[in-house]
Amino acid sequence: MTSRSSTLPSSTISLKLLLPLLAAIIAMSPLAIDMYLPAMPVISLALDSNIAVVQNTLSVYLFGYAVGLLIFGPLADKHSRRLLVMLGVGGFTLTTLMLPWCQSIEQFFTLRFFQAMISSAATVVVPGTIREYYGDNSAKGFSYVSMIMMLAPMIAPSIGSALLVMHSWQLIFYVLAIYSFIVFLLSYKYLPEVRRTTNHKKMSAFQRYKIVLANHKARADLLSIMMISLAFFGYITAIPFIYLTVFKTSEFTFSILFAANVLALMTAHFINTRLVVRKGSRTMLISGLVVATIASSGLMLVSYWQLPIQYTVVTLLPLMGSFSMIAVNAEALLMKAFAENAGTATAVIGTLRFGIGALAGPILTAFYDGSAFPFALLLWSSVMLVLLLQCFRQLKY
Repeated sequence: MTSRSSTLPSSTISLKLLLPLLAAIIAMSPLAIDMYLPAMPVISLALDSNIAVVQNTLSVYLFGYAVGLLIFGPLADKHSRRLLVMLGVGGFTLTTLMLPWCQSIEQFFTLRFFQAMISSAATVVVPGTIREYYGDNSAKGFSYVSMIMMLAPMIAPSIGSALLVMHSWQLIFYVLAIYSFIVFLLSYKYLPEVRRTTNHKKMSAFQRYKIVLANHKARADLLSIMMISLAFFGYITAIPFIYLTVFKTSEFTFSILFAANVLALMTAHFINTRLVVRKGSRTMLISGLVVATIASSGLMLVSYWQLPIQYTVVTLLPLMGSFSMIAVNAEALLMKAFAENAGTATAVIGTLRFGIGALAGPILTAFYDGSAFPFALLLWSSVMLVLLLQCFRQLKY
């Protein structure tokens, strides 16, 4: 029988400082994904390729990240979390420094895969670390971290564009490497350690995955995260088409509307941090689900009747906020259920999240009809499945 981990800080650090550090670690991947987007046409020319091939480096990155989660997840429950962060952030820095020296698209693909895979060694420990320090109030910690790290995808494309204008596409990766090196130094100095008992270390990766996947009570929350991820990736995939093509907005208007939805996500996280301690993660999850059900149903009707853009905007804002509230509280509940196997649970969540998210594009393509209705239908269907899962869980447990 395993014993509970004991937290042995390598250096005293307050929660107010720990959470920004954890957010900075997680933000490496959003920055790695979004900073080089404006440079894709230039990279395709530099590497004698085409834009369609370069775009696939995003899929390669996501695949590498998912593979890394499967490898490092169980290791995070067995070995030093601090050591894994050093490995992940250090490896990310080195591979990022090598990217500007690529001479072919094949080299670029290979380095992007390893850049993502090694970085997951650092990010996979974050939920478990939050769980160690926040305990039953983990959802509050998750919300704070999510709020902070959401700034990364908001500003990353603008940073990439500025660096491209200033010098070259290579500078984007040099700046990203400098950022990750600073995170490495801060983690080395301030990140606390968590050591485990000998009995806990004897468990194999297979045993850890079995514990997570065989837990019937936690299955509804795990599947809920999957479906919300499908809806969210559906939004990311389709929203440029919806605003720019269906409603024919300008690029500037699109950026404002996109930022408004990000602000809605951040607002929901802030509300969650204020209420989750008193209400509990389960109550906040259900509250978010009620909002999602109403908002997604409204979006369905708006899209079916092809109403003006303001109706879509009004329904999307609360829907995006509700997605974040459902996901962050479901993850907090899972971390509570798998306190001794937080790394493995994080690996399972991450792999399923990215796996199901990859299906959003093909699903939307299959039902494409030139309107916003398939997009609205995907989001509504995902929410309805979450509603069924949570209702089934309430009735059974």
